[in-house]
Amino acid sequence: MKLILIRHGESEANFANYWTGWLDVDLTEKGVQQAREAGRRIKKANLAIDCAYESMLKRSIKTAQLVLEEAEASFVPEFKTWRLNERHYGALVGKNKTEMTQQFGKEQVQKWRRGFDEVPPLAKENYFDRRYDGFDRRLLPKGESLRMTSERVLTLWQDQIVPRLKSGQTVLVCGHGNSLRALIQYLEQIPVDKVDEIDVPNATPILYTFDSLLRIERRIEL
Repeated sequence: MKLILIRHGESEANFANYWTGWLDVDLTEKGVQQAREAGRRIKKANLAIDCAYESMLKRSIKTAQLVLEEAEASFVPEFKTWRLNERHYGALVGKNKTEMTQQFGKEQVQKWRRGFDEVPPLAKENYFDRRYDGFDRRLLPKGESLRMTSERVLTLWQDQIVPRLKSGQTVLVCGHGNSLRALIQYLEQIPVDKVDEIDVPNATPILYTFDSLLRIERRIEL
């Protein structure tokens, strides 16, 4: 049973150093090339992807599609879900991280970024477009801690990804820094006080191989 986790390629927000959250920013040209290179690495490793899960945000969607193209797996089913969206940074969305550090201090900003239970200031209102029209708005947050992000990601993991792994499929999950950090913390049983040490670089495929009880047999970066 094989799982491939990959964070989207460099985005415009990564380049400009602001909190993105659920903002729908695009990949940079560097991010496009990173995604293609990730797909080539997966192909070189002789991994046959059977399906892909993506967030509702185009930096994830485009990365997954470029990876699938280079891995010669563009034909496989793709599933888009808000449960893989980046952590919702509430009122911090769109704010420059350096400026927020100057305003609130390095320690507070670090807590907002990596603290497991730290909830950022909530957004007063979500101004989402029609991609979320079919969802129960009570489920959609106005700000999240990493724990809250983990809860929604693990719902997807248990309900959809685990059954596919158990059926023998190789699953690609293309998410974001925090949605993948939450899943890695769960899979590797990392203590919550060590979560800030989990690094998820852009467009670097992480391959997990599991035994029949979904215990990790191997973890490698491609």
